[in-house]
Amino acid sequence: MDKPAISSSLERYQRLIELSCDLASQLNLNELLFRIVAAAADLCDAEQASILLYDALKGELHFEAATNMDNPLMRGFAVPVENSIAGWIVTNREPVIIEDAQHDPRLYNSVGKAVQLSTRSLLGAPLITKGKVIGVLEAINKRSGVFNHEDVDLLAALGGQAAVAIENSRLFLQSDLIAELVHELRTPMSALNTAVHLLNRPDSPSDQTARLLRMIGDETNRLSELATAFLDLSRLESGRVQFKSGSVDIRHLITSCIEVIASRAAERGIQIQTNISAELTTIQGDSDKLKQVLLNLLSNAIKYNKENGRVTIEVIPYDGDLVISISDTGAGLNAEALGHLFERFYRAPGTEKIAAGTGLGLVICKRIIDVHRGRIEVSSQVGVGTTFSVHLPLQKAIPLKGM
Repeated sequence: MDKPAISSSLERYQRLIELSCDLASQLNLNELLFRIVAAAADLCDAEQASILLYDALKGELHFEAATNMDNPLMRGFAVPVENSIAGWIVTNREPVIIEDAQHDPRLYNSVGKAVQLSTRSLLGAPLITKGKVIGVLEAINKRSGVFNHEDVDLLAALGGQAAVAIENSRLFLQSDLIAELVHELRTPMSALNTAVHLLNRPDSPSDQTARLLRMIGDETNRLSELATAFLDLSRLESGRVQFKSGSVDIRHLITSCIEVIASRAAERGIQIQTNISAELTTIQGDSDKLKQVLLNLLSNAIKYNKENGRVTIEVIPYDGDLVISISDTGAGLNAEALGHLFERFYRAPGTEKIAAGTGLGLVICKRIIDVHRGRIEVSSQVGVGTTFSVHLPLQKAIPLKGM
C-alpha cells in the first residue's frame, strides 16, 4: 500500500537533485530567480511560488520573482519585516506552514491586493547562506490536500541551494560591473592627476591654470555622473529597484520632459516639435521611470544635434503598441556604432568630442523599458540624424516583469 507514496517521494527528491545542479550553473540573476520559483511550485504542488529578497539596511523584503509575475506591481513590491509572514520567517530563521492564511494576523494583505491573488495556504522557508538570511521562498496554495513536512523538507533544501546560487550570481554580477567601472575610471582619473601635477608647477602660466581648472571641473562632473549611472544600473540589474505601475498621461509626461530640457535646447538654437496622436490619452506604467527614459533620449538628441537643429517627438499607436519616437538632426551613426549602442560603457567614436557622457544611459533606458515589456529601436543615417523609438504595450495594464 505504501509503494506509490514512496515512489512519489523518490521522484520529488530526484527532481530536487536535478534542480540543484541546474541552479548552480545559472549566473544570470533574474533567470535564476524565475527558475527557483518555478521549481518551488513544482516540487510542492503549489498554485504559485515567489521569492522575496531581504534588504537589511531598510529592514524590508522585496518581491523579486514569482510564477505569477505577469501581475502588475509584483516586481520590487516592498513588504515590511514587522507584521508579515515573510518577516516572521526572516526573524525566526525557520520554515512555517500556514493552513488558513486569511485568518493569520501576520498575513500582509497589501500583497494580495496588489497581485490580485487570494492566499489560502502558504509554506515558506528562509534563504540562508553563510549564516545570513538573504530572503524567503514561498509556495502558495497547495493544489490538493495541505502542505506537509515532506513539503517543508523539500522547500528548505531547495531554499538552501537557491541561497548559495543567488549569492554566487550577485557576486558575479558585482565583479563584472566593478571591473568595467574601474576600467572606465582610469581616463578621468588620469586627466585629474595630470592637471594636478601641472597646477603644482611654479612656472604654470595663468591661462593654462584657467584651462586646467575647467578640465578638473569637467572631469569631476563626469565622475559624479558616472557614479550615479553606475549605481542606477547596478540596482536595476540586481533587482533592487521597485517599479510602481499606474496611469500615465502621455501628453503630460512629454510636456514635463520638454520643460526640463527646453533651456538646453534654446542655448543651441534647437527647435522642439511634437506630433502626438489625438486618440492617445493614458497608458499603464511607472511614470517616474518612463520620464527617466524620455529625458535621457531627449538630452542625447540635444547634445548630439547640430547647432540650430531640430528635435521631433512623435507619439502614435502602432500594431498594439504605443510608439514614442525622438528624432534629431545630428551627425548620425554608422551601422557599426548602432550595433553597440546598448552595451555598457560604449560611446560611438567621435561623440566624446561633442559632449560628455557615461556610456550607461541607453543601457539603463533599455532595462527600464524591458521591465515594461517593451523595446527600444534605433535607426540612423550619417549626415541626417538619429531616431530612437520606444515601443510600449497598449493593453490596459502593462505587466511589469523581471529584467
